[in-house]
This record gives sequence, C-alpha cells and structure tokens, in this order.
Amino acid sequence: MTGTGIFPGLCGARGPSPREGSAAVEFALVAPVFIALLMGVAVYGGWFWLANSAQSLATEAARAAIGGLDTPERVALASEFTAANTAGLGFDPKTVSTAVEATDTQINVTISVDIRTHPLMALRGFLPAPPVTITRTAVVRTGGF
Repeated sequence: MTGTGIFPGLCGARGPSPREGSAAVEFALVAPVFIALLMGVAVYGGWFWLANSAQSLATEAARAAIGGLDTPERVALASEFTAANTAGLGFDPKTVSTAVEATDTQINVTISVDIRTHPLMALRGFLPAPPVTITRTAVVRTGGF
C-alpha cells in the first residue's frame, strides 16, 4: 500500500505533513496579543464606566443641592446625596471624597474616587494602567441669570 488508503500518512511514501503543528504555533503567537487586548478592553472599559459614574454622582449631587434655601443647606444637601448614593454606583464609600463649594450664584461639587482596590482594576498590572484617582466636577448655577 502506498499511502492512499484510510490513513495515508501511516502506510506509505508520504511522511508527516509540513503543516502539522502550525495551528499550535499560530495560537502561541496570537493568543498573548488577543488576551492582552481583552484585558485592555476590560480594564479601560471599567475605568470609563467608573469615571462616568463619578461624573453622574457629582452632577446629581449638584442638582440635589439646588433645593436648599441658603448656602449651608445646599452644602448639606449635596453632601447627604453623595453619602446616600455612593454605594449604589459601585464605589466603596471609604474611597470617595466629596468637596462642595456653594456661593449665592453657583454650586460646585467635586467627587474624587480612589479605584486602586476596585475589583475591575485587578488586571491593570499587565497593561499600562489608567489613573488610579478619578476626579470629576459638576457646576450648577442657582440664580442671577
């Protein structure tokens, strides 16, 4: 038999194909790049999600402060809103700091979040990491238009 039967590579003139094992080599070359790409999407996508959540928290806290009759009440309303809604956005309340500045014409709410310990950032050691502190500010005018 010359290698034309059911198992042509075993019984005949033809030896192993020169392409055997090429899939394993291709996988070994492509897999690290593909895995790094997936990790990058997860880390940076998570970072953008957290940054958007921080901006949303600052914006909503500034809007909540509009209901105050005077500056101290506006500051208290913004701070209370931030404290009440931090955990609902996926932040650890211990890692969030809030600064509220209110004048007669505007309210500035600044949210800073330290995301070093956030679960989404566990993969950042393999890639160029995004900033570990996210700071977002919202400004709302209260009158004097």
